[in-house]
Amino acid sequence: MALARWRTDFRRWEKTPGSPVCEVDLDVDRMLRARLEGLLPDAGWLSEETVDNTDRLAREAVWVVDPIDGTRDYIRGREGWAVSVALVRNGEVVLGVLDAPARRERWTATRGQGAWRNGVALHAGMRSALSGARVPTDALPKIDRHLTIVHKPNSIALRMAMVAADEADLVATLRWGNEWDIAAAAVIAVEAGAGVSDALGGTLRYNKPDPTAFGVMVAAPGIHDEALAWIRPRAEAASIR
Repeated sequence: MALARWRTDFRRWEKTPGSPVCEVDLDVDRMLRARLEGLLPDAGWLSEETVDNTDRLAREAVWVVDPIDGTRDYIRGREGWAVSVALVRNGEVVLGVLDAPARRERWTATRGQGAWRNGVALHAGMRSALSGARVPTDALPKIDRHLTIVHKPNSIALRMAMVAADEADLVATLRWGNEWDIAAAAVIAVEAGAGVSDALGGTLRYNKPDPTAFGVMVAAPGIHDEALAWIRPRAEAASIR
């Protein structure tokens, strides 16, 4: 559905300044909800494009969905967007799918069973030193010039998945974000062997009353701790809200 309407004429607007949305986001959201609730009628629902219902907090299983992650790239006709679907049980992601049809990619992971892209098993890289680590970004501040820039899709989920595929070594954010942005990609990265935490090194949990987390740190396992130590002063300053 999303691919068929990509690079066509559709309504788009901003929910808040700097936060774009389009009618395709909403249509995909409705379709996913109908299909997924048909699979698991007792599961709760948490999505970027649906008004939150706290009934989900009483459910053992919850779908956590971003119908189009990377809407800015979708609107601009670029390929860096994906449909993100995660199944959470008792606060942990047990199933994650990223579908990136413009890139002809489907990423999947099941807890304890590995991660895959188009049927090929994924393994995070073996980098052991932070210096030179590949980071998908548009630019680096002076303090981070020891890192190496690689191509950045707008979708944070796809950037996290790049670490799982050994196409990047490090993805870090230093702001409060939403569970639906990271849930599916996080289990893909974990199952590929990457280190995954919030920006302060804490364990990511899902289906919380406030479904947010302070940042995310996804890194090759050999540099995860070093990367956390490097950004800790900035993370601690930025986490206060």
